[in-house]
Amino acid sequence: MRIGVPKEIKSHEYRVGLTPAGVRELVQLGHQVVVQHDAGVGIGLVDDSYRAAGATVLDTPSEVFAAAELIVKVKEPQPAEIEMLRRGQVLFTYLHLAADKAQTQGLLRSGATCIAYETVIDRVGALPLLAPMSEVAGRMAVQVGAHCLEREQGGAGILLGAVPGVPPAKVVVLGGGVAGTNAARMAVGLEASVTIIDKSLPRLKELDLQFGPRATTLFATTESIEHAVLAADLVIGAVLVPGAAAPKLVTRAMVQRMRPGSVLVDIAIDQGGCFETSRPTTHSDPTCLEGGVVHYCVTNMPGAVARTSTFALTNATLPFVLALAGKGWRQAMLDDPYLAEGLNVHNGAVTNLAVAQALGLRHMAIRDVLVPGVTV
Repeated sequence: MRIGVPKEIKSHEYRVGLTPAGVRELVQLGHQVVVQHDAGVGIGLVDDSYRAAGATVLDTPSEVFAAAELIVKVKEPQPAEIEMLRRGQVLFTYLHLAADKAQTQGLLRSGATCIAYETVIDRVGALPLLAPMSEVAGRMAVQVGAHCLEREQGGAGILLGAVPGVPPAKVVVLGGGVAGTNAARMAVGLEASVTIIDKSLPRLKELDLQFGPRATTLFATTESIEHAVLAADLVIGAVLVPGAAAPKLVTRAMVQRMRPGSVLVDIAIDQGGCFETSRPTTHSDPTCLEGGVVHYCVTNMPGAVARTSTFALTNATLPFVLALAGKGWRQAMLDDPYLAEGLNVHNGAVTNLAVAQALGLRHMAIRDVLVPGVTV
């Protein structure tokens, strides 16, 4: 199969879909890989390293899209990239469609087969291709939150771990999944006062065993969230409903009652955000102020540590890329129903129920797409 790796064009996005090591694995199995010029230069992966791995380097994105049967990316395709997709082509990347109707409609028009990293599952229902970036985003959330708490950044001028004789900052983490757990781990390590809120009692028990007295766990109710948020210096939104829009757990009214200079970091912004006052921001302009509260809502947080993120992501995606390239997307999904859960759009139809419901679009079941001989 011919696999294409274009250069990411989202603002300050330096990650790349495949590392040279990933390219080498594909080439050794007889596949052809085309990589756009300077696709990885932002993280020190120069063109010669891709050539040495067996890839062909092409000058423009249009050449990459035209040559490839399978496009491997990191972030959702931008409008110019959607225009280059074609019927029968496979796109494998993060999509986050539930919060982006314009992108969804563009992909439907393209006729391409679009597989989303964030809805591929494993045997226990976890999200193996979202997990590495959730780990990065969770850890980064505390790092950027601590920076935003500095007075010069608009924060209240609070040191997260404080010093002897001064109380530490109060950090509230909404969601005890991969991102939330990593955020809590970092905040605990910096000696903040940490509260983790989740709606799953079994998960809260696991977190209680993991952190012991170093963190407080609370069952998620409107009252517990409101009480914790109003007392917090830093709130990290790390909730996730796979494929669907994030629930708005923190209302505008709550934000207006928070102390001026408090900070909200919305890891869920790719899925629409879990704070009612959130709006997408970029690495070049990462924060906005709402009701005196600093909001950090960058939609590609792991892009700030692009080298670490790229290697972590390729470690997770490469087995699936090998399966898609070796078997074709349909057979790969028939053999692996967990990969099949990643199918979001195919030949003009939405195949992810949560996306269809969030956007009010017609849904076609994945099983109807995969049955041999059935044409959508």
